[in-house]
Amino acid sequence: MRTRLAICRKKKRFASEADAVAAALSATIDLRPYACDRCFQYHLTSRTKGKRRLPVAG
Repeated sequence: MRTRLAICRKKKRFASEADAVAAALSATIDLRPYACDRCFQYHLTSRTKGKRRLPVAG
C-alpha cells in the first residue's frame, strides 16, 4: 500500500531503520518501523498485520 503524501509529511522521519527500531522499542505502545515509498526514510506505524516483529530488548 502506498503512503499518502499528507500522511508522510505529518509523521516523524527516521534516517535509518536502526533509529526507527530504537524509537519503536522505547514507545509505550506496540509500533513497527516501515520504509516510506514517498520520502525514502522510515516512519512508525501501529498497524501490525503483516509486519515483522521487533527484536526483544534486553
